Amino acid sequence: MFENIVDPTVGPGAGAQRRPVALADRPASLRGLRLGLLANTKRNAEQFLADVGTVLAGDYGMRVVLARKKPNIVETAPEPIMAELGEQCDVVVTGVGDCGSCSASAVADGLLLEQAGIPAVVICSDAFTVSADAMAYLRGAAGYRYVTTPHPVANLTPEGVQSRAAAAVPAIVALLTEPAMAASA
Repeated sequence: MFENIVDPTVGPGAGAQRRPVALADRPASLRGLRLGLLANTKRNAEQFLADVGTVLAGDYGMRVVLARKKPNIVETAPEPIMAELGEQCDVVVTGVGDCGSCSASAVADGLLLEQAGIPAVVICSDAFTVSADAMAYLRGAAGYRYVTTPHPVANLTPEGVQSRAAAAVPAIVALLTEPAMAASA
């Protein structure tokens, strides 16, 4: 099924060097910006992001222009999807990391978008912050901030998904308009 599975909690191989990643500049306002949504294959991820998009469009004046689903949860999105997001979107929201592998992969997707100059917000369930943080560290972005939602997401009803998505929007807005890295200690 999968050719490779990466465990970000293991750490880099001997001699590996991490270069700090440059994150995208944040917009002062979201009004009129083109929003992309990148879902993984986890149950309820597409609906969660669609509900987020509805709130961002209605309350913040954004336009949802692209919604994509990546083919698996353990790898970053394929280059054609990432290129589409980069060409058509001003900002992207991705997730939902609702397990260890998909949380790590969602962070990797977010960081790839950031490196391409697209502000991105990653959504992970709170049970998998260790995997998300480990991937950020391995990718040279220790302290990368993302939005957490209570675990699990996969077993929620449509109403539960909508409620969780709405609850996540203020944190998503903050990460789209404020620095995406925690201050260094």
